[in-house]
Amino acid sequence: MRKSFDGLSSLVEEFSISAPLSGDVFVFVNRRRDKIKLLHWQGVSFILYYKRLEEGTFEIPVYDSGGYSIELSYTQMVMLIDGLTIKNIKKRKRYKPNF
Repeated sequence: MRKSFDGLSSLVEEFSISAPLSGDVFVFVNRRRDKIKLLHWQGVSFILYYKRLEEGTFEIPVYDSGGYSIELSYTQMVMLIDGLTIKNIKKRKRYKPNF
């Protein structure tokens, strides 16, 4: 967790996950899972969010170990950061008007 803006954006480029300037949010978690960083390009500059837990760990969703990334919805990402379990999420049916 020593890397900052340039180091994290070069990791994204190195593993060809996506372009760091795409506007996606890239989440990095340490091995002990008690620290998390979020890197986000916001038009003209990077924003880096950092959170450290005093107790407990972040729950990382199950993913294919061969891949370097997983895609999370905004809701899943917020739940991950807030420490909520996201394993058994089922989105309930909602009304969508047909336009």
